[in-house]
Amino acid sequence: MAFIKVLKNKAFFKRYQVQKRRRREGKTDFFARRKMIQQAGHKYNSKKYRLIVRFTNRKVVVQVAYATILGDKVISQATSVELPKYGIKAGLKNHAAAYLTGLLAARRTLKHFGLADTFKGHEEADGEEYHVEDEENDQRPVKCILDVGIRRTVAGGRMWGALKGAVDGGLHVPHTTKKFPGYTPAEDKGSEASYDAEAHKARILANHVSEYMEMLQEEDPTRYEAQFAKYIE
Repeated sequence: MAFIKVLKNKAFFKRYQVQKRRRREGKTDFFARRKMIQQAGHKYNSKKYRLIVRFTNRKVVVQVAYATILGDKVISQATSVELPKYGIKAGLKNHAAAYLTGLLAARRTLKHFGLADTFKGHEEADGEEYHVEDEENDQRPVKCILDVGIRRTVAGGRMWGALKGAVDGGLHVPHTTKKFPGYTPAEDKGSEASYDAEAHKARILANHVSEYMEMLQEEDPTRYEAQFAKYIE
């Protein structure tokens, strides 16, 4: 087959459409967003809430919002920079901080709807699988869809810590344990996958950070003092 060079002529450039600005900047995947916010036609004005999880270089941001024609409306928000008020003064962007920020956002959301006393959530951070919708209650829990933007949903990532915190806080977020720390997929076709709640609990409590601190303190005290200056204070 002969090689045919593609010529971009005048007709091509007349029809060419650039992508939306936020797509060009790598901020929003509009295809995924449209599928996420579309509500079923028979539900009319029912709001579809999203649990929005974002990470910056210094903090974790968790919001509960719903989409309108004029833009997203935020119901509640929590950031990890608020955690020092509750005794967490360092490590504001790790897995533990993401869990606590998700928990704080969930409690604020339920307080906004007047359901804080009805749905108290999972009161112990033990890593066990918990679904608020399984509890017998006269009212339905607040349902949210996880929104992580264009971030890769890596297994064991910090976004799952925020999700677990929101779920333990009393929100109904459809999920499985497949992406949680402590999950082991099936090795063979006949074997079964397993989920170790203790491993997830250790990640929530930041045990891996304390173990690394102890190791570094013994092997390289100078680097330990530089890297964990905030913790030492």
